[in-house]
Amino acid sequence: MIVYGASGHGKVIIEILESINTPHIEIWDDADREPVWQYPVQRPLSAHELINDKMVISIGVNATRKKVAERLTGISFGTAIHADACISKRTTIGEGTVIMAGAVVNADTQIGKHCIVNTCASIDHDCVIGDYAHISPNATLSGDVHVGEGTHVGAGATTIQGIRIGKWCTIGAGAVIIKDIPDYATAVGNPARIIKIKESGK
Repeated sequence: MIVYGASGHGKVIIEILESINTPHIEIWDDADREPVWQYPVQRPLSAHELINDKMVISIGVNATRKKVAERLTGISFGTAIHADACISKRTTIGEGTVIMAGAVVNADTQIGKHCIVNTCASIDHDCVIGDYAHISPNATLSGDVHVGEGTHVGAGATTIQGIRIGKWCTIGAGAVIIKDIPDYATAVGNPARIIKIKESGK
């Protein structure tokens, strides 16, 4: 498996792959970097060169992760799911998604492509997580919550059942979401209030 990005987030993904005994781990980065533990870091190969391994993009910023994924045409993306995550057999998980230790994902949840489900996040039944979203450590999504593309749900945030959060939103750490959140909004507090809405884009 190729891990694209030698950041701290990349270290977590390397340990996920070690937890599931991935036989070959290779680290790529656009910058010259020191080895990560026993793993040397190399510059990416050209997209036109034959790449047989699958890849996960270890970039924490959602918009940047999307740009990199869209640039890497022809690449086969894998998933990285920690051995200590608890994932329903009735969950679907898109390519490129990473799920950290202690995360719980319950029945009939759909997780999109290139998402991050971070340490000890809890996603209950029938949730839908859009591509490139990030559910941060200890965040809780109750049943039937929808999270749009590129949205970042902050650490320790809580969302009651049935909520719809739009695309490219930012939900502050510790926020309590009891009402739907529109696209491009930033919401903070308990109960959460919207403090900003971008006109468009990421």
